[in-house]
Amino acid sequence: MIDLAQIYQARERIAKIVKQTPLLSSKTISEEIGNQLFFKCEHLQKTGSFKIRGAANKVIISEAERGAKYVVGASSGNHGQAVAYVANLLGLKSTIVVPEDVAACKQKAIRVYHGGLEFCGLTSGERIERAKQICEDEQAVFIPPYDDPLVMAGQGTAGLEILEQLDEIDEVYVPIGGGGLISGVATAIKESNPRIRVIGVEPALANDTYLSYNKGQRVNIGVTTTIADGLRTSIPGELTFPIVQKYVDEIVLVKEEAIKRAFSFVLTRMKQVIEPSGAVSVAAAMESGAGGKRIIALVSGGNVDTAVIPSLLIE
Repeated sequence: MIDLAQIYQARERIAKIVKQTPLLSSKTISEEIGNQLFFKCEHLQKTGSFKIRGAANKVIISEAERGAKYVVGASSGNHGQAVAYVANLLGLKSTIVVPEDVAACKQKAIRVYHGGLEFCGLTSGERIERAKQICEDEQAVFIPPYDDPLVMAGQGTAGLEILEQLDEIDEVYVPIGGGGLISGVATAIKESNPRIRVIGVEPALANDTYLSYNKGQRVNIGVTTTIADGLRTSIPGELTFPIVQKYVDEIVLVKEEAIKRAFSFVLTRMKQVIEPSGAVSVAAAMESGAGGKRIIALVSGGNVDTAVIPSLLIE
Protein backbone atom coordinates (compact mmCIF):
# COMPACT_ATOMS: atom_id res chain seq x y z
CA MET A 1 0.00 0.00 0.00
CA ILE A 2 0.98 3.63 -0.48
CA ASP A 3 -0.27 6.58 1.55
CA LEU A 4 -0.94 10.28 1.14
CA ALA A 5 2.43 11.27 2.61
CA GLN A 6 4.28 9.33 -0.09
CA ILE A 7 2.27 11.09 -2.78
CA TYR A 8 3.12 14.51 -1.36
CA GLN A 9 6.79 13.48 -1.22
CA ALA A 10 6.60 12.39 -4.85
CA ARG A 11 5.12 15.74 -5.87
CA GLU A 12 8.01 17.60 -4.31
CA ARG A 13 10.53 15.22 -5.87
CA ILE A 14 9.22 15.49 -9.43
CA ALA A 15 8.17 19.16 -9.39
CA LYS A 16 10.95 20.31 -11.72
CA ILE A 17 10.19 17.65 -14.32
CA VAL A 18 6.40 17.43 -14.60
CA LYS A 19 3.89 20.22 -14.99
CA GLN A 20 0.47 20.82 -13.49
CA THR A 21 -2.00 20.06 -16.23
CA PRO A 22 -5.19 22.11 -16.63
CA LEU A 23 -8.83 21.28 -16.09
CA LEU A 24 -10.88 22.04 -19.19
CA SER A 25 -14.62 21.88 -19.69
CA SER A 26 -17.15 21.93 -22.50
CA LYS A 27 -20.52 23.60 -21.91
CA THR A 28 -21.96 21.75 -24.90
CA ILE A 29 -20.92 18.30 -23.67
CA SER A 30 -22.00 19.09 -20.10
CA GLU A 31 -25.46 20.18 -21.27
CA GLU A 32 -25.84 17.08 -23.40
CA ILE A 33 -25.07 14.66 -20.57
CA GLY A 34 -26.82 16.57 -17.78
CA ASN A 35 -23.72 16.85 -15.58
CA GLN A 36 -20.90 19.34 -15.24
CA LEU A 37 -18.00 17.51 -16.89
CA PHE A 38 -14.39 18.58 -16.44
CA PHE A 39 -11.35 17.07 -18.12
CA LYS A 40 -8.05 16.57 -16.27
CA CYS A 41 -5.77 17.05 -19.25
CA GLU A 42 -2.84 14.69 -18.85
CA HIS A 43 -2.62 14.57 -22.64
CA LEU A 44 -1.02 18.01 -22.25
CA GLN A 45 1.60 16.65 -19.83
CA LYS A 46 5.27 16.35 -20.85
CA THR A 47 5.73 13.28 -23.10
CA GLY A 48 1.97 13.38 -23.73
CA SER A 49 0.69 11.34 -20.78
CA PHE A 50 0.49 10.99 -17.00
CA LYS A 51 3.20 8.33 -17.10
CA ILE A 52 6.01 10.82 -16.57
CA ARG A 53 4.81 11.37 -13.00
CA GLY A 54 5.51 7.82 -11.84
CA ALA A 55 8.52 7.32 -14.10
CA ALA A 56 10.20 10.47 -12.82
CA ASN A 57 9.65 9.50 -9.20
CA LYS A 58 11.09 6.01 -9.71
CA VAL A 59 14.05 7.00 -11.92
CA ILE A 60 15.10 9.86 -9.61
CA ILE A 61 15.15 7.53 -6.60
CA SER A 62 16.90 4.80 -8.58
CA GLU A 63 19.72 7.16 -9.47
CA ALA A 64 19.97 8.83 -6.06
CA GLU A 65 19.72 5.74 -3.84
CA ARG A 66 20.88 2.89 -6.09
CA GLY A 67 23.38 4.73 -8.26
CA ALA A 68 21.57 3.71 -11.43
CA LYS A 69 23.37 4.47 -14.70
CA TYR A 70 21.11 2.37 -16.90
CA VAL A 71 17.35 1.93 -16.61
CA VAL A 72 14.99 -0.41 -18.44
CA GLY A 73 11.26 -0.06 -18.92
CA ALA A 74 8.50 -2.32 -20.26
CA SER A 75 5.74 -0.43 -21.97
CA SER A 76 3.05 -0.26 -24.63
CA GLY A 77 4.49 3.19 -25.32
CA ASN A 78 3.62 5.99 -22.90
CA HIS A 79 5.57 4.69 -19.91
CA GLY A 80 8.49 4.00 -22.24
CA GLN A 81 8.49 7.55 -23.52
CA ALA A 82 8.45 8.84 -19.96
CA VAL A 83 11.30 6.61 -18.80
CA ALA A 84 13.41 7.52 -21.82
CA TYR A 85 12.70 11.23 -21.33
CA VAL A 86 13.63 11.28 -17.65
CA ALA A 87 16.68 9.07 -18.18
CA ASN A 88 17.90 11.35 -20.95
CA LEU A 89 17.33 14.38 -18.72
CA LEU A 90 19.46 12.81 -15.97
CA GLY A 91 22.14 11.51 -18.33
CA LEU A 92 21.26 7.84 -17.94
CA LYS A 93 21.12 5.11 -20.56
CA SER A 94 17.69 3.59 -21.18
CA THR A 95 16.15 0.67 -23.04
CA ILE A 96 12.41 0.20 -23.48
CA VAL A 97 10.83 -3.18 -24.22
CA VAL A 98 7.72 -2.59 -26.32
CA PRO A 99 5.11 -4.86 -27.96
CA GLU A 100 5.52 -5.85 -31.56
CA ASP A 101 2.45 -3.79 -32.45
CA VAL A 102 3.51 -0.62 -30.61
CA ALA A 103 2.02 2.59 -32.03
CA ALA A 104 4.40 4.28 -34.47
CA CYS A 105 4.20 7.66 -32.73
CA LYS A 106 5.16 6.12 -29.38
CA GLN A 107 8.04 4.19 -30.91
CA LYS A 108 9.34 7.33 -32.58
CA ALA A 109 9.12 9.38 -29.38
CA ILE A 110 11.17 6.84 -27.42
CA ARG A 111 13.91 7.15 -30.02
CA VAL A 112 13.70 10.97 -29.92
CA TYR A 113 14.40 10.76 -26.18
CA HIS A 114 17.45 8.57 -26.95
CA GLY A 115 15.93 5.40 -25.55
CA GLY A 116 16.91 2.04 -27.01
CA LEU A 117 14.08 -0.17 -28.29
CA GLU A 118 13.51 -3.89 -28.05
CA PHE A 119 10.35 -5.53 -29.39
CA CYS A 120 8.84 -8.44 -27.48
CA GLY A 121 5.50 -10.20 -27.85
CA LEU A 122 2.09 -8.64 -27.44
CA THR A 123 1.32 -8.88 -23.71
CA SER A 124 2.47 -6.83 -20.74
CA GLY A 125 3.72 -9.99 -19.04
CA GLU A 126 6.05 -10.82 -21.92
CA ARG A 127 7.46 -7.29 -21.94
CA ILE A 128 8.00 -7.17 -18.21
CA GLU A 129 9.81 -10.52 -18.09
CA ARG A 130 12.12 -9.51 -20.93
CA ALA A 131 12.87 -6.15 -19.29
CA LYS A 132 13.77 -7.88 -16.03
CA GLN A 133 16.07 -10.25 -17.91
CA ILE A 134 17.91 -7.32 -19.51
CA CYS A 135 18.37 -5.78 -16.07
CA GLU A 136 19.81 -9.02 -14.73
CA ASP A 137 22.14 -9.47 -17.70
CA GLU A 138 23.35 -5.88 -17.89
CA GLN A 139 23.18 -4.64 -14.28
CA ALA A 140 20.43 -2.17 -15.06
CA VAL A 141 17.51 -1.01 -12.88
CA PHE A 142 13.98 -1.99 -13.86
CA ILE A 143 11.40 0.83 -13.91
CA PRO A 144 8.01 -0.94 -13.66
CA PRO A 145 5.11 0.46 -15.68
CA TYR A 146 2.64 0.33 -12.77
CA ASP A 147 3.33 -2.29 -10.08
CA ASP A 148 5.64 -0.27 -7.86
CA PRO A 149 5.03 2.02 -4.84
CA LEU A 150 7.15 4.88 -6.22
CA VAL A 151 5.42 4.70 -9.59
CA MET A 152 1.97 4.64 -7.99
CA ALA A 153 2.85 7.54 -5.69
CA GLY A 154 4.04 9.56 -8.66
CA GLN A 155 0.81 8.93 -10.55
CA GLY A 156 -1.12 9.96 -7.44
CA THR A 157 0.14 13.53 -7.81
CA ALA A 158 -2.49 13.97 -10.53
CA GLY A 159 -5.07 13.27 -7.84
CA LEU A 160 -3.66 15.99 -5.59
CA GLU A 161 -3.95 18.47 -8.44
CA ILE A 162 -7.56 17.51 -9.09
CA LEU A 163 -8.46 18.21 -5.46
CA GLU A 164 -6.79 21.61 -5.61
CA GLN A 165 -8.29 22.61 -8.95
CA LEU A 166 -11.99 21.96 -8.32
CA ASP A 167 -14.31 22.10 -5.31
CA GLU A 168 -17.38 19.96 -4.68
CA ILE A 169 -16.41 17.03 -6.88
CA ASP A 170 -18.88 14.15 -6.99
CA GLU A 171 -17.10 11.59 -9.18
CA VAL A 172 -13.70 11.05 -10.80
CA TYR A 173 -13.41 8.64 -13.74
CA VAL A 174 -9.98 7.09 -14.25
CA PRO A 175 -8.74 4.73 -17.00
CA ILE A 176 -7.34 1.39 -15.85
CA GLY A 177 -4.53 -0.53 -17.52
CA GLY A 178 -2.23 -2.15 -14.98
CA GLY A 179 -3.73 -0.03 -12.23
CA GLY A 180 -0.88 2.33 -11.37
CA LEU A 181 -2.78 5.50 -12.20
CA ILE A 182 -6.01 4.65 -10.43
CA SER A 183 -4.11 3.28 -7.40
CA GLY A 184 -2.28 6.57 -6.93
CA VAL A 185 -5.22 8.83 -7.77
CA ALA A 186 -7.67 6.87 -5.62
CA THR A 187 -5.27 6.96 -2.67
CA ALA A 188 -4.82 10.73 -3.01
CA ILE A 189 -8.55 11.36 -3.30
CA LYS A 190 -9.94 8.90 -0.78
CA GLU A 191 -7.40 9.75 1.92
CA SER A 192 -8.20 13.45 1.40
CA ASN A 193 -11.95 13.36 0.81
CA PRO A 194 -13.60 9.92 1.02
CA ARG A 195 -16.94 11.39 -0.08
CA ILE A 196 -15.72 11.64 -3.69
CA ARG A 197 -16.51 8.53 -5.72
CA VAL A 198 -13.59 7.10 -7.72
CA ILE A 199 -14.74 5.09 -10.72
CA GLY A 200 -12.35 3.00 -12.78
CA VAL A 201 -12.93 2.55 -16.50
CA GLU A 202 -11.82 -0.26 -18.81
CA PRO A 203 -12.58 -1.13 -22.41
CA ALA A 204 -15.03 -4.02 -22.60
CA LEU A 205 -12.42 -5.87 -24.65
CA ALA A 206 -9.78 -5.49 -21.91
CA ASN A 207 -11.76 -6.15 -18.77
CA ASP A 208 -9.21 -7.87 -16.54
CA THR A 209 -9.59 -5.49 -13.59
CA TYR A 210 -13.38 -5.47 -13.90
CA LEU A 211 -13.47 -9.26 -13.73
CA SER A 212 -10.89 -9.34 -10.94
CA TYR A 213 -12.73 -6.70 -8.91
CA ASN A 214 -16.00 -8.61 -9.12
CA LYS A 215 -14.40 -11.98 -8.41
CA GLY A 216 -12.21 -10.73 -5.57
CA GLN A 217 -8.99 -12.07 -7.07
CA ARG A 218 -6.72 -11.29 -10.02
CA VAL A 219 -7.90 -12.68 -13.35
CA ASN A 220 -5.68 -13.09 -16.44
CA ILE A 221 -7.53 -12.53 -19.72
CA GLY A 222 -4.58 -13.00 -22.11
CA VAL A 223 -4.08 -10.96 -25.28
CA THR A 224 -6.54 -8.11 -25.88
CA THR A 225 -7.30 -6.16 -29.05
CA THR A 226 -9.00 -2.96 -27.91
CA ILE A 227 -8.27 0.29 -29.78
CA ALA A 228 -7.19 1.65 -26.38
CA ASP A 229 -3.67 0.29 -26.82
CA GLY A 230 -2.40 1.69 -23.52
CA LEU A 231 -4.96 -0.41 -21.63
CA ARG A 232 -4.19 -3.82 -23.10
CA THR A 233 -3.02 -5.26 -19.79
CA SER A 234 -3.74 -8.96 -19.27
CA ILE A 235 -3.95 -8.98 -15.47
CA PRO A 236 -4.07 -6.31 -12.73
CA GLY A 237 -0.86 -5.57 -10.88
CA GLU A 238 -0.04 -7.59 -7.79
CA LEU A 239 0.50 -4.38 -5.81
CA THR A 240 -2.07 -2.18 -7.51
CA PHE A 241 -5.04 -4.55 -7.20
CA PRO A 242 -5.37 -4.44 -3.39
CA ILE A 243 -5.46 -0.63 -3.57
CA VAL A 244 -8.16 -0.81 -6.24
CA GLN A 245 -10.13 -3.14 -3.97
CA LYS A 246 -9.73 -0.78 -1.01
CA TYR A 247 -10.46 2.60 -2.58
CA VAL A 248 -12.25 2.28 -5.92
CA ASP A 249 -16.04 2.55 -5.67
CA GLU A 250 -16.93 0.99 -8.99
CA ILE A 251 -15.44 -0.24 -12.26
CA VAL A 252 -17.34 0.25 -15.49
CA LEU A 253 -16.78 -0.98 -19.02
CA VAL A 254 -17.08 0.98 -22.27
CA LYS A 255 -17.50 -0.41 -25.76
CA GLU A 256 -15.21 0.41 -28.67
CA GLU A 257 -17.90 2.54 -30.31
CA ALA A 258 -18.28 4.60 -27.13
CA ILE A 259 -14.52 5.19 -27.04
CA LYS A 260 -14.64 6.45 -30.63
CA ARG A 261 -17.63 8.66 -29.83
CA ALA A 262 -15.79 10.23 -26.88
CA PHE A 263 -12.66 10.74 -28.99
CA SER A 264 -14.74 12.43 -31.71
CA PHE A 265 -16.57 14.65 -29.20
CA VAL A 266 -13.36 15.90 -27.61
CA LEU A 267 -11.73 16.51 -30.98
CA THR A 268 -14.66 18.28 -32.64
CA ARG A 269 -16.13 20.14 -29.66
CA MET A 270 -12.95 20.98 -27.73
CA LYS A 271 -10.27 20.80 -30.43
CA GLN A 272 -8.20 18.49 -28.24
CA VAL A 273 -6.42 15.41 -29.59
CA ILE A 274 -6.50 12.56 -27.08
CA GLU A 275 -5.66 8.90 -27.49
CA PRO A 276 -8.28 6.15 -27.22
CA SER A 277 -6.87 5.08 -23.85
CA GLY A 278 -7.52 8.59 -22.56
CA ALA A 279 -10.98 8.67 -24.12
CA VAL A 280 -12.33 5.74 -22.08
CA SER A 281 -12.86 7.92 -19.00
CA VAL A 282 -14.70 10.47 -21.13
CA ALA A 283 -16.84 7.72 -22.64
CA ALA A 284 -17.85 6.46 -19.20
CA ALA A 285 -18.57 9.97 -17.92
CA MET A 286 -20.78 10.62 -20.94
CA GLU A 287 -22.78 7.49 -20.10
CA SER A 288 -22.98 8.17 -16.36
CA GLY A 289 -26.61 9.38 -16.34
CA ALA A 290 -27.87 12.91 -15.86
CA GLY A 291 -28.01 14.15 -12.30
CA GLY A 292 -26.43 17.57 -12.08
CA LYS A 293 -23.20 16.05 -10.78
CA ARG A 294 -19.72 17.59 -10.94
CA ILE A 295 -17.63 14.98 -12.71
CA ILE A 296 -13.98 14.77 -13.70
CA ALA A 297 -12.75 12.53 -16.49
CA LEU A 298 -9.02 11.99 -16.23
CA VAL A 299 -7.71 12.05 -19.80
CA SER A 300 -4.60 9.94 -19.42
CA GLY A 301 -2.77 10.68 -22.67
CA GLY A 302 -2.71 12.14 -26.15
CA ASN A 303 -0.24 10.00 -28.06
CA VAL A 304 -2.21 8.81 -31.05
CA ASP A 305 -0.87 8.13 -34.54
CA THR A 306 -2.18 10.74 -36.97
CA ALA A 307 -2.77 8.00 -39.54
CA VAL A 308 -5.19 6.30 -37.15
CA ILE A 309 -7.33 9.37 -36.40
CA PRO A 310 -9.74 8.98 -39.36
CA SER A 311 -10.65 5.47 -38.19
CA LEU A 312 -11.58 6.85 -34.75
CA LEU A 313 -13.97 9.51 -35.99
CA ILE A 314 -17.72 8.96 -36.03
CA GLU A 315 -20.61 11.27 -36.88
